[in-house]
Amino acid sequence: QVHLVESGGGLVQAGGSRRLSCAGSGRTFTTYAMGWFRQAPGKEREFVALTRWTGGNTYYADSADSVKGRFTIFRDNAKNTVNLQMNSLKPEDTAVYYCAAAETVSRGREVDAWNYWGQGTQVTVSS
Repeated sequence: QVHLVESGGGLVQAGGSRRLSCAGSGRTFTTYAMGWFRQAPGKEREFVALTRWTGGNTYYADSADSVKGRFTIFRDNAKNTVNLQMNSLKPEDTAVYYCAAAETVSRGREVDAWNYWGQGTQVTVSS
């Protein structure tokens, strides 16, 4: 059974940094696509970033409140983890952050493209 557990959430001031980690178990995730999503109160879950195992390509959300340039996704295959380094945090980054995994993913920005989810970790950015 696949199990994903996020950690690293908490309260941080605007402009600060935070690193989230997602530990996978039950499978070896070396060849899996791994991603991060977030969900703010009253909003739908939205794509943040993903990394494919092939070539280590990474992709980030490119919406108006884009995380690109501020967040970095990277994986440690030896530890079966994927991390999200978040810098220059803004109050609008406040959300529950979820880790996701899939053997293959072609529509990685869509929630239903992912097979496995963690329980989420709360990140609160104060102004």
